[in-house]
Amino acid sequence: MAMAHLVYPGATHTRMHHSLGAYHLMCLALRELKNKGADISPEEEVGACIAILLHDVGHGPYSHALENTLVEDVPHETLSRYIMQVLNSGSGGALDLALRIFNGEYEKRFLHQLVSSQLDVDRMDYLNRDSFYTGVHEGVISYDRIIKMLTVQQGELMVEEKGIHSIEKFIIARRLMYWQVYLHKTVLSAENMLVNILRRARRLSLEGEALFGTPALRFFMQQRVDRSSFAEQPGCLQQFCLLDDYDILSAIKVWAGHPDRVLSALCSGLINRNLFRVELSLEPFSEERVARLRTELSKTLQLPPEEMDYFVFTGVAANRTYDISNEEINIFFKTGQVRDISSVDNALINNTLAIPIKKFYICYPKIEDR
Repeated sequence: MAMAHLVYPGATHTRMHHSLGAYHLMCLALRELKNKGADISPEEEVGACIAILLHDVGHGPYSHALENTLVEDVPHETLSRYIMQVLNSGSGGALDLALRIFNGEYEKRFLHQLVSSQLDVDRMDYLNRDSFYTGVHEGVISYDRIIKMLTVQQGELMVEEKGIHSIEKFIIARRLMYWQVYLHKTVLSAENMLVNILRRARRLSLEGEALFGTPALRFFMQQRVDRSSFAEQPGCLQQFCLLDDYDILSAIKVWAGHPDRVLSALCSGLINRNLFRVELSLEPFSEERVARLRTELSKTLQLPPEEMDYFVFTGVAANRTYDISNEEINIFFKTGQVRDISSVDNALINNTLAIPIKKFYICYPKIEDR
């Protein structure tokens, strides 16, 4: 959960825990679907379980916070696919079916939907797990009830009519967890500081500065790595797999004493929890406000104006409760009718909730008597 532990101290569980939990729910879902007559062979069952067990293996240090920072323009799903391909090659093709399911290329589409969709076992696990470890009870969902209501119709994953209200709660729980936990303003502050630390460290490294770091971290600091790099340099993926949170945190602790005042200020602030102030707004912040803050802070911090983009910056936090254009959650009625959950009678999930919510934010250091 990246930096969420700064707000919710219990949020220190790992992605390994989540992957095992998602695997467990996949086993339950497959068993339920087979009991209802779904045609799932033993090989398909193993393939789906491997796909969900490895679905997040491509996440790097600090999870989503550093996505596209260490490796540019390569989402974690793509990195997961690269790693699965390497494992598949080393095991003589044992992951062929798992890869087809993971990529959505297998003819039984419902297997991929269990791995990745708006109603997948991935979300069922992390909502309950993150809710438990943070203590934010709004994220609690009835995953057992949802799994009992799953069915396969026309080759698609659907929910029986009786499960409508459980699905509605599931969707609303995800929305609440995003705004209360994942996009909490203190989390936004800490994660943006973390990104800026690595931006600054890479800039110094590219300029020839010898920075402390593990060999794997130095590999990504001394060059820009993107999608083409993975195609041209087979060692990129190996180096990426050597990274974890400890590489980043140990480097930040050392960099806090670095002579570069920008890097040391950012690192010290994160280590000592002197986090940037965050203001939220429904409208973008004016360029004049940003310029004024940068001018004031340049004088206060005694740093050149051109360095202020590390300390004063804006962004957008966005979340869509239900995406009607992507992998609809279909309800199967007793009459044989199939309808998207947003179009059922008296629907709680409707087109209004499908509109993305955007909150604009501005971050800057807390300077007393500013």
